[in-house]
Amino acid sequence: MDLDLRKLRYFVAVADHGRFGRAADALFITQPVLSRQIRALERELGCTLFTRTTRSIELTPAGRTLYEEAGRITTTVDAALRRVQEAARSERRIVVAFSPGLRVSEAIRAFTARHPEVGVDVLPLRWWEQDAPLRDGRAHLGYLRHPFDDTGLHTVPVGRENKVACLPAAHPLTRRDSLTPADLDGEPVLDARARRAYTLDEKFELIASGQGVALVPVSVAASYSRPDLVYLPVVGLPPVVTCLAVPQDHDDTGPVRDFLDIALATLRPATPGPLTP
Repeated sequence: MDLDLRKLRYFVAVADHGRFGRAADALFITQPVLSRQIRALERELGCTLFTRTTRSIELTPAGRTLYEEAGRITTTVDAALRRVQEAARSERRIVVAFSPGLRVSEAIRAFTARHPEVGVDVLPLRWWEQDAPLRDGRAHLGYLRHPFDDTGLHTVPVGRENKVACLPAAHPLTRRDSLTPADLDGEPVLDARARRAYTLDEKFELIASGQGVALVPVSVAASYSRPDLVYLPVVGLPPVVTCLAVPQDHDDTGPVRDFLDIALATLRPATPGPLTP
């Protein structure tokens, strides 16, 4: 079976927007056309992708699996097309991926000041997928947090940051100034193993609605402030290490190498704590 990329993009739009009508508006097509395309995709795959009600739609287990795979497929295709077009125009560009909460703009400014002839694109990463874009060609370099699979990657530590507990505002523990790991024993912790949320917005909605708590880096907490969530420090948790990562087979003399050197010089001073290269 040949996979129709257009139908796949339609499916992703419906999953992202949670409504056929909203997805149709975003795609600039009518809702009946979109519904027919999704039904055709389900027939081709031989499975149901959405559970439909009068009020909402939800991904089935097969739909969630396809959604996870679709993101990789469409972005890989987009990256390949971009590289082809850049080669035809003799352009030089690099793509920098970054984990939620981490900021790479200062390094980009320093790099473009030194290399104005090289364009820089950024790729925000989903919180549970870090190394994949470096492996499938979507990104040349990543500003990431451990842990992740670093097989085949060259990583250089940049800094450390603490994690904080994210709780719904009505939770009894929010009366305290700080917590220990023991305080969270018995609490449903939302992580990739317990319940995967496909975006941080989804994850924080689950927490705010009382379906669990989470441990998040302080930079994520600073980027996602909302009145129905409370962040508390957790005494005794080991910090997470941030790093720059590139494929081991990257061009060690080109713009990626230059960006790596500049990013290390730019990002490391802002991050306290002893590090080993």
